[in-house]
Amino acid sequence: MRLHRNLVFAVIDGLNEIFNEGEYADKVVQKLLKRDKRWGSRDRSFVAETVYEIVRWKRLYAEIAEVKEPFSREKLWRLFAVWATLRGITLPDWKQIGHTPTRRIKGRFDELSKIRKFKESIPDWMDELGESELGKKWEKEIHALNKQAPVVLRTNTLKTTRDKLKHALLDENIDSESIKGYSEALQLTERKNVFTTQAFKNGLFEVQDASSQLVANFLDVQPGQRIVDTCAGAGGKTLHIAALMQNKGQIIAMDIYANKLKELKRRARRAGAHNIEPRVIESTKDIKKLHNKADRVLIDAPCSGLGVLSRNPDAKWKLQPEFLDKIRKTQAEILENYSKMVKPGGKLVYATCSILPSENQEQVNKFLASESGKDFTFKKDKKVLSHESGYDGFYMALLEKK
Repeated sequence: MRLHRNLVFAVIDGLNEIFNEGEYADKVVQKLLKRDKRWGSRDRSFVAETVYEIVRWKRLYAEIAEVKEPFSREKLWRLFAVWATLRGITLPDWKQIGHTPTRRIKGRFDELSKIRKFKESIPDWMDELGESELGKKWEKEIHALNKQAPVVLRTNTLKTTRDKLKHALLDENIDSESIKGYSEALQLTERKNVFTTQAFKNGLFEVQDASSQLVANFLDVQPGQRIVDTCAGAGGKTLHIAALMQNKGQIIAMDIYANKLKELKRRARRAGAHNIEPRVIESTKDIKKLHNKADRVLIDAPCSGLGVLSRNPDAKWKLQPEFLDKIRKTQAEILENYSKMVKPGGKLVYATCSILPSENQEQVNKFLASESGKDFTFKKDKKVLSHESGYDGFYMALLEKK
């Protein structure tokens, strides 16, 4: 593999923004990909994948390269040299790269691979937390979460069927296969940019991980009901609910961020979902108005996001233990307040993209033992671990109001 100077420089610039300026990896990569109109798809995928790889393995590579943060440009080049060496890429004779001790890098890699926090490239606190909450499963789980996430699509059944979508994609040279146990999902056999396809522009699918596709089904919605999606965000699950309801009934999509709901409106138009009403939560009044009014309530709660590290590797470095304490408190408050919207006989789903019991079943148990939770019966829950499913780590619990 021959390295091209302009592509490698783009990678170094991207890493500088992520590691030193606190930018989010996905936003940085999006921006880098627009940098040079002459780049082909292979050039763009080299930039994107190399940035993500070095972000994912930051701790391991920094340890091998013997560099510490903050990373100067010289140190970033050393991280890049480690990445290239471990991939068997011959380094060009550029002044930025300097002498690279190939044998030493490989030796250090073998040595550090015996210690989990280096081998899986995670902060000490995260390794300790994972082990204390998941026990023996943590080793396999963090290993799975360090793999690049597959591209999974959800068929928009308001407009097409899974088989028709598969053929429409094939017409645009995109090969996909169905996944056993996920009725609307298609997984790409190789990574491609699906957002430029006609099928996407026509609203035939959304990009949505297979685990995330389980949540709307878990809610057991029926056409004609009134559903409240309380933390709707940009609406991946909201759109799925609309399709399951065949556009009949009402979905109130709520969020504290107006810009996310604006994006949801745009996506709903493309998907042909007409029964969604976005509402910004500005005060507790917005919640009180809906007390005892909803047949179904979805709480897709804010969480640590530890179940989606494979698609957000920079979260390993941005997440702090203090944030976890804060988010658990928020989860408890949201459950307490938003559960009041469920009408007697109605159902509630509490879901997170976390793998930690302290954010999941422990939150549900605490809620059920509280004053507000006494009106609810626990029906079932589902714990999805990445090393068992091959997809994101997720949790969902179904409760019914007496």
